[in-house]
Amino acid sequence: MKYAIPVVIILVLGGLAGGFYYWRTHQSVVVVAAPVMPPAPGAAPAKPPESSIHYPVPKPVVPAAKPLPPLGKSDWVMMHVLTGFFGRGSVEELFVPRDIIHRFVVLVDSLPHRKLPMRFRLFRPVAGRFLASGPEDSPLLSPDNYRRYTPYVLMAQAVSSQTLVATYIRFYPLLQQEYKRLGYPHGYFNDRVVAAIDNMLATPDVSGPIKLVQPNVLYQFADPRLEALSAGQKVLLRMGPENAARIKAKLEKIRSDLTGQVSKH
Repeated sequence: MKYAIPVVIILVLGGLAGGFYYWRTHQSVVVVAAPVMPPAPGAAPAKPPESSIHYPVPKPVVPAAKPLPPLGKSDWVMMHVLTGFFGRGSVEELFVPRDIIHRFVVLVDSLPHRKLPMRFRLFRPVAGRFLASGPEDSPLLSPDNYRRYTPYVLMAQAVSSQTLVATYIRFYPLLQQEYKRLGYPHGYFNDRVVAAIDNMLATPDVSGPIKLVQPNVLYQFADPRLEALSAGQKVLLRMGPENAARIKAKLEKIRSDLTGQVSKH
């Protein structure tokens, strides 16, 4: 295959964001997203200063045999590779096939925040309806929701971390270019990727049923500490402990292969 993209990071990070989109919209409410603006300095957790590079992208092991496409004409390459990995039907069912690099960069940049810009989601909504269990005045997060995330987990596990990192490095110049266009002229996108991964690896493990509240139309976590988590962390909780453990293990391996370091989580 002549071209490849960081598929697992897209599935792990973008797929989680798709799950968050489902949570926010399939409860009889329409969420209107504001235009994407760069976050205020210090607003995002664990975001490194723009003036420094904490995690330089490794050099490619094998020099590229073909130049990258221009950023504005990269969608056809991305769709071609996704189709090669998963088949046309799955790609059409799961992905939004426009501005793929832009959507990916926006999602990675936003995952450590409490809200995501849904207008630029990379994945279509997760299949199925959100379910709460228990009495109406004391709802719980239903385990029946967990299997809705299983296709994303299986897809994430299907691609080796070594292949991921090699292809991520190959296409990194386009990701970095888009990150600067997003409003970070001196920023370094790989640092943001590592920060997003670290934020999700720090998601607390919750044993037992998770209590919910419904102050209006939307459900929220009853525990204020859980409700205050980032968007990415909340989706890890919503996908269930087994799925979350698999995603965390994949993220750990991605981080190790990408940085040469083991995370502290």
